[in-house]
Amino acid sequence: MSLNRHQIRESAFKIIFAKSANPDADLSELQDQVLEEFHETEAPDQFLKDLVMGVSLNLEAINETISGELKKGWTVKRLESPDRVILQMGTYEIKYTETPDKVAINEALELAKKYTDEDARKFINGVLSNIAK
Repeated sequence: MSLNRHQIRESAFKIIFAKSANPDADLSELQDQVLEEFHETEAPDQFLKDLVMGVSLNLEAINETISGELKKGWTVKRLESPDRVILQMGTYEIKYTETPDKVAINEALELAKKYTDEDARKFINGVLSNIAK
């Protein structure tokens, strides 16, 4: 059974979140653990690999882009971890992929519905909407 795009994004979120909490963790092992949750036995989808590696390889530039949208005195590191990872993924999709901005923002908000609160969702929507301009 193949995962749909939303499930792939959620898997990428979990992998990136886990990696940010434990920088020494092996990405392949994290990926395997996350995919087990979906009882996924097939090789990971290229989209999943692209999301995880794309965010990882472009993290500095992504964080700079996000920082440009934060209030004075705030840094990306100061953000709650789920909010930060969702913003990083959304920013990556907006800036580095052909995913339509509206889709990237909507998918980020779907993740935010599950992993953050209402205020964080509004914040994520505002930041990503500004980045997409």
